[in-house]
Amino acid sequence: MQSEVMFAGFGGQGILMSGKVLAHAAMEEGHEVLWMPSYGPEMRGGTAYCLVMISDRLIGSPVVRNPSHLVAMNRPSLEKFAPLIKPAGVVLINSSLIAIDAGREDLDVIKIPVTAIAKELGNVRAANIVALGAFVERSKIVGFDTLRHCVHEEFVNKKNFLSLNMNALEEGKKAAEMLPKK
Repeated sequence: MQSEVMFAGFGGQGILMSGKVLAHAAMEEGHEVLWMPSYGPEMRGGTAYCLVMISDRLIGSPVVRNPSHLVAMNRPSLEKFAPLIKPAGVVLINSSLIAIDAGREDLDVIKIPVTAIAKELGNVRAANIVALGAFVERSKIVGFDTLRHCVHEEFVNKKNFLSLNMNALEEGKKAAEMLPKK
């Protein structure tokens, strides 16, 4: 079984880090993993994205036309990538910045105000971790305890950000738990 997760948003929203942490969690669980970031002018405010492939067998190619899932942190990313997502995929929409829907009935769309939640926690830069927590809780692509461990490892040497991001992860999980299952 192979799943692909596209993380997309503005450069500076922590898109690449979200993918990296998910890839780490999948590796911790013994999966084959590919993390493919997009570098370039996206880092200055354009649409930044990365793809994480998780598989129980060797990954034959990094080329994916239709990812399984999407975490969209801004409207241009949703508009660009939602049409490509495989039916039944989970699409997380940052409803703090996106007022539209994915425009498809065949997806499990969850709208969570991740930017607003991060702001309430004290730092809008934790929105990516809120989104990651909500996405993993909904998709079950990796175990939440494994994800929690990997977020802790990512921030353990950044004492000022450790508790913020651990709290962000838990708030994302809670937000996803409150939504009805499709």
